[in-house]
Amino acid sequence: MFSTSKLKSVDFYRKIPRDLTEASLSGAGLSIIAALCMVFLFGMELNNYLTVSTTTSIVVDKSSDGDFLRIDFNLSFPALSCEFASVDVIDVLGTNRLNITKTVRKYSIDSNLRHTGSEFQSGAIVAVKHDEEVDEEYGEGAFSLNGRTFDRVVHEYPILVVNFYAPWCYWSNRLKPSWEKAAKIIKERYDPEMDGRILLGKVDCTEEVDLCKRNHIQGYPSIRIFRKGSDLKEDHGHHEHESYYGDRDTESLVKTMEELVAPISRESQRVASDGKSNKLTNGTKRPAPATGGCRIEGFVRVKKVPGSLVISAHSGAHSFDASQMNMSHVISRFSFGKMISPREMSDLKRLLPYLGQGYDKLSGKTYITNPKDSSENVTIEHYIQVVKTEVMTRSYKLVEEYEYTAHSSLVHNFDLPVAKFHIVPSAMQVIINENAKSFSHFLTNVCAIIGGVFTVAGILDSILQNTMRLVRKVELGKNF
Repeated sequence: MFSTSKLKSVDFYRKIPRDLTEASLSGAGLSIIAALCMVFLFGMELNNYLTVSTTTSIVVDKSSDGDFLRIDFNLSFPALSCEFASVDVIDVLGTNRLNITKTVRKYSIDSNLRHTGSEFQSGAIVAVKHDEEVDEEYGEGAFSLNGRTFDRVVHEYPILVVNFYAPWCYWSNRLKPSWEKAAKIIKERYDPEMDGRILLGKVDCTEEVDLCKRNHIQGYPSIRIFRKGSDLKEDHGHHEHESYYGDRDTESLVKTMEELVAPISRESQRVASDGKSNKLTNGTKRPAPATGGCRIEGFVRVKKVPGSLVISAHSGAHSFDASQMNMSHVISRFSFGKMISPREMSDLKRLLPYLGQGYDKLSGKTYITNPKDSSENVTIEHYIQVVKTEVMTRSYKLVEEYEYTAHSSLVHNFDLPVAKFHIVPSAMQVIINENAKSFSHFLTNVCAIIGGVFTVAGILDSILQNTMRLVRKVELGKNF
């Protein structure tokens, strides 16, 4: 057993009796200054401990999403009809996917980008059958319409079926003999004067430009079905109508017209209130777009190689007037990879302020061509370079994001205008690791701050006291 005296002999902190110590004004001042220095340095050390420290490295892209890259988008086209709007993907490996519909939704919009109805159902693109042999003696059976006669006839007949065509169009010329023959047959079976339940008409869109624009005709030929009593008074008498996408041979056209007439009483000449009894077969009839614009949203998965996402007017049985196509658009969202929630993005920006700057760089951008540009076949192109960034947080949570740079331009050519997003994914990726600082290192530094300031203040106090004693001695020597 150690005695108390032996135990006290190992005391590092020998005490001086209070009666032998003396407080001084200079020592009090130095103590206050030392205390303030300790608090200030402790605050700086605590801030340094809480600040996120990161290390950045660049490696070959071996990310978890493999060889494919997801593109999310929300694009509004004020002058492109949903009827023909197509989302296509091409790349340098030969991929050529046209009219992607599985992961893409379309909504008709007006010129102010407002919705005008529910989701537009495009339907599958199928081959359309035409008459194999052209009868040169088919004659003129369809009733030619213009802006004045159209408004009168559409209120007069329960069913009005109109072929909106262009004389220069290949598909319009293929349809013409079948349409005229079908119109003659229907006229003989349902005489407009005696029966009056149906009339087949035609409109030359090169002559009746305003009438075709009013009915949102962008592809030729477009067959529209108008029903009496479906006009909307609040929309200046605009008629709800349907588009016909079925076969264009004479037999199919005549069969379609008879199906339209069947539910209508000859005496009353009114469409049955059911509205479903005149449904055409094979899904060849769908609502026509109520407006001339389209909002396209959804996502596509592409290979991580240079390629393009293309928005264009596409159809296997219609022609388009390139000089009248306007691909102006507004981008509400265009991002790559997994969608990052607003909360995650907020956390990222709080921890790493420089992140997220190029995550959705095109969002909110507007690309509008004026009428002069639209007459010159303007394609709007965006050149995008994509780099993936992975952040490993201190909680060992992996956050992935794709950032990109984008440059846009207008290209004038003689081809059909499109909106094209050229995408070049980088073969490298950026890895950012958050480094957790050791708590023991923080404590060590705090102790060093306290001990160092205390020691330095003691040295300064000792120097000050000795200097003051020396000065007193000098003054006493002079007095003697």
